[in-house]
Amino acid sequence: MPNHWGTAIVVMGVTGAGKSTIGALLAETLGRPLIEGDSLHPPANIAKMSQGIPLNDDDRLPWLKAIAARIDEARKASRPVIVTCSALKRGYREILEDGQDDVGFVYLQGTKDLIAQRLAARTNHFMPPGLLDSQFAALQEPADDEPSIVIAIDAAPDDIVRMIVGKFAMESRSQ
Repeated sequence: MPNHWGTAIVVMGVTGAGKSTIGALLAETLGRPLIEGDSLHPPANIAKMSQGIPLNDDDRLPWLKAIAARIDEARKASRPVIVTCSALKRGYREILEDGQDDVGFVYLQGTKDLIAQRLAARTNHFMPPGLLDSQFAALQEPADDEPSIVIAIDAAPDDIVRMIVGKFAMESRSQ
């Protein structure tokens, strides 16, 4: 794999895009441990989101730093990981990269309608469907100069993972 996938592959996107599902399948496929970003949210963030209040940049900063610290631990241990994190803004992705070139992003891209349908069917999650608009409002899709691949989420999860692995293989051959 190219160097920018060497330490961490961050599976990103808005709530309901399938980060946890795809992240777990990708971790299993590639034999990497999974770091579920939602598990690193401070309790205050979870309480705020549970009440339907969107997080702001100040709320997200300690969470992003906690995820970046876990990526750095993986880097120091030479143990590549898969990470799930919304990583909605370029600045957030820069925090996760921490100035290194060994972190890449898989952006799970879907329409608001498709994701809203998924959220309506989801149970037992602290993020209510009402926050979807705020997620899309904050979203800055990865730019061409960012180490990222874009994957449409309208296929079955196993097919999405095959597409991701296929894109890695193509990128590896082109370098």
